Amino acid sequence: MATADDFYGLLVPLHQERLVIPRGCVAEVLPWHNPTPMVGAPPWYLGSVQWDTRVVPLITFEAVLGQPRPHPSARTRVVVIRCLGTLLSARHFAVMAQGFPQLVHLTAETVTTDGRRSFPDWSPVLTAIQILNEAALIPDLDYLERLIADETSSLA
Repeated sequence: MATADDFYGLLVPLHQERLVIPRGCVAEVLPWHNPTPMVGAPPWYLGSVQWDTRVVPLITFEAVLGQPRPHPSARTRVVVIRCLGTLLSARHFAVMAQGFPQLVHLTAETVTTDGRRSFPDWSPVLTAIQILNEAALIPDLDYLERLIADETSSLA
């Protein structure tokens, strides 16, 4: 039985990391399809994809962290995330994943903060955690929304 301390999230595989995103923030997981590029965008901004009736910005989290931009493969997916704010007109953005996300049940017994890693205030990462034997990052979804909104307005 779930308690107030329980948390369900999706463990999203990246190239060398994994993200934990709250289950309620993930709208849909789509097969990979090449985005429509945006001229002049930074390496982390892959372009936009059609989802439902919306055009949604697509990013690569690795490149936001300053890492090399991963290449899509047969396993690559597009994870559509609900915005927490209202900065993006589509009210959603998408992240490139290197595989299909898996549902994880997080409890105080299964999760610990990974004190070996720290991130600056301007980082898209709130914290690093250990889920039993699995390392993961908790992304700052507000930060990502602001970053995408700022980039979109500067290129418009």
